[in-house]
Amino acid sequence: MNANKALWGGRFHEKPSSLFLQFSQSVSFDWRLYKQDIKGSIAHARMLEKIGIIDPKESEEIQRGLTEILEEIEEGQFKWSTQLEDIHMNIESALINKTKAGLKLHTGRSRNDQIATTMRLWVKEEVQKILSLLSRLQAVLVLWAEENIEVVIPGYTHLQKAQVVSLAHQILAYVEMLERDKEKFKECYNNTDVLVLGSGALAGSSIELDREYVANLLGFSRISQNSMDGVSDRDFVLDFLYGASTLGIHLSRFAEDMVLWSSSEWGFLELPDAFSSGSSLMPNKKNPDCFELLRGKSARLISNLNRLSILLKSLPLTYNRDMQEDKEPLFDSADTVESCLEMLIAMIPKLKIKKSLCLKQSEDPLLFATDIADWLVQKRIPFREAHHKVGELIGYCQKNSLSLAAVPSAVLDAIHPELSKQWKVFFDPHKSLERKKTMGSPNPDLVRKRILFWKESLKVASAPEEA
Repeated sequence: MNANKALWGGRFHEKPSSLFLQFSQSVSFDWRLYKQDIKGSIAHARMLEKIGIIDPKESEEIQRGLTEILEEIEEGQFKWSTQLEDIHMNIESALINKTKAGLKLHTGRSRNDQIATTMRLWVKEEVQKILSLLSRLQAVLVLWAEENIEVVIPGYTHLQKAQVVSLAHQILAYVEMLERDKEKFKECYNNTDVLVLGSGALAGSSIELDREYVANLLGFSRISQNSMDGVSDRDFVLDFLYGASTLGIHLSRFAEDMVLWSSSEWGFLELPDAFSSGSSLMPNKKNPDCFELLRGKSARLISNLNRLSILLKSLPLTYNRDMQEDKEPLFDSADTVESCLEMLIAMIPKLKIKKSLCLKQSEDPLLFATDIADWLVQKRIPFREAHHKVGELIGYCQKNSLSLAAVPSAVLDAIHPELSKQWKVFFDPHKSLERKKTMGSPNPDLVRKRILFWKESLKVASAPEEA
């Protein structure tokens, strides 16, 4: 079929403007849906044969032609034409050139329900990829936590030292975040798992299409119940973009921690040369570019969600051409998420924790102020009073240029007669962690149990010991 003869052109007397065709084409980006589009068309052809619209020979010719087109695309031999607007018309035109039976393939369907089905197939496959990558990243983090189970570090609030935690506990915090990300993508999959093919342009078809049969062929668990909603629904794309943006926020927060940890001011972490860069001017620099880029990528993911939300917010039912703009943010977010996850999976095992520096930073006596207040509470002193007394001790130390660990016994005994006898015990970071009693705290036994839980859940084997 001539590319200049549009498949929808029977009603028109003039050829479309070349400027309009270039402006309105989407094949330059929606071509990547070719596998799903062809899969959907083959299922549609089989259904048309089942209900008697095409005969077995025509069905065979259509399926063979579509399979040949798939091979041509994957071998780089297929010629995409912007004159044919989108992926659907490119593939259908090529099919009609192979067999006249292709003229019957579009029976009972519109590009409106066709693209919605194609995108749902693509999103379902993409979600499965991302879920796999998320599990792999979780496994990498769990092993990293296990390797550093004895390492203590200061925990921070307001970017100021607060209390001692274990490095493993902080790493596992990101494993928990990623699990919530997985739940969001699973929900996205469930909301995407609906066949809308058969909705037509907006009002279904007067031909009795067997939608359940197509749903079974394409692996959808259910069919849409309203044709107008079916062709205009892009909530599943919003779900995907929301999951991607939340994941991006989590990865950005992890990246920020790693930027701080690798700075000379923190000194907890040494970056691998293979994932760092230097300065074109300053020969002393070793920059955490990968982590900085991860922070930056989150902005793209958030903006893609905003972009589609704004696009959809005022659209009347049903399909509107504005919705062609849904694909680029979807593709960009999927590509961005995959590249970020793959980068972290490769890089994290090469990060080196500076254990002695972590311990040194964790021995700041002020990190144990809350431990002292908790001890006083266990001696029947009301918490607010205990909090105030420890605060006065810190003020006393600042006024007299003393470390909290060096407060004279006489001052301590004035607070509680047994305090001076316990004083030195408070300032051991490992014992501080052991004193933690609540579920979900960095108590070493609880952290080990959580690591075991994740290893069993993710089916992770322990990392082999280095020779």
